[in-house]
Amino acid sequence: MNLVFCGTPRFAVPTLEKLVEAGHAVPLVITQPDRPRGRGMEVTFSPVKDAAQRLNLAIFQPAQIKNNQEFRERLSELRPDAIIVVGYGRIIPQWMIDLPRYGNLNLHGSLLPKYRGAAPIQWAIASGEQVTGVTTMRIDAGLDTGDILLQREMAIASDATAVTLGAALATIGSDLMVETLRGLEKGQIQPIAQDHARASMAPILKKEDGRIDLNRTALEVYNRLRGFQPWPGAYTSFRGKHLQIQRALPGERGAGVGVAPGEVLAVGSILQVGCGGGTVLNVIELQPEGKRRMSAADFVNGYRPKTGEKLGQ
Repeated sequence: MNLVFCGTPRFAVPTLEKLVEAGHAVPLVITQPDRPRGRGMEVTFSPVKDAAQRLNLAIFQPAQIKNNQEFRERLSELRPDAIIVVGYGRIIPQWMIDLPRYGNLNLHGSLLPKYRGAAPIQWAIASGEQVTGVTTMRIDAGLDTGDILLQREMAIASDATAVTLGAALATIGSDLMVETLRGLEKGQIQPIAQDHARASMAPILKKEDGRIDLNRTALEVYNRLRGFQPWPGAYTSFRGKHLQIQRALPGERGAGVGVAPGEVLAVGSILQVGCGGGTVLNVIELQPEGKRRMSAADFVNGYRPKTGEKLGQ
């Protein structure tokens, strides 16, 4: 097929690569404009732009697309069979939805209608889901509300993070998009309308989402720590200063009976924190404000937390 590809993050790269590998023509790749990032505010390319350059594909980076006449004319001249959208980061206007004969096809990192929105992988882990997957859907005017084309399930490992699960879903999603195009071309796919009553949302992450609520159970805190990687992570405070929890595990059942939420327990080199429901979180690595990342043992030896001291204060 003749395809236009719209995408920005690393999650989109395997799909672009797989489409080219499968022999589809991709005369144009649309991605977000280059932006300054990091402490040095150096201008960096999106992962999709890096991939498109490596694949010798034409790139266009419009600042806006809804009322961009140049962009509209360029797409119309290409007469794509389909527009593939993977994490592009822009709302697709109606003129663009109506342009290709097979429509605008999106790869979404959840089993729609669950976890519609910008951060489905992160919220699935943070919510304690044990199964997720990917969906190819035909974009309509709503937010991830279009008809489902194909889906694939994947189990969520107990130690999976948004980074590791995202990479795995991107891989199976790339194969699913190729399968979707093949099925559409052969007339073998019957689109299925979503059951909107079963929908749940996965909104864009905010820094505040990473603040640890130690009234949650240790398992809930652990799930949010895994889900919110690499940002906003999981953080609290100790002795009035910021404290980032880098690695932790929920303690054994019953280990936190009699321990108040937030209360610190330091036994030898072991650091535990009381959580809701009589549970405890075993802290493995953490990073105090202005300090390097360190093991729990180094933290205990350096800060010597006293019995009864609490995190979050």
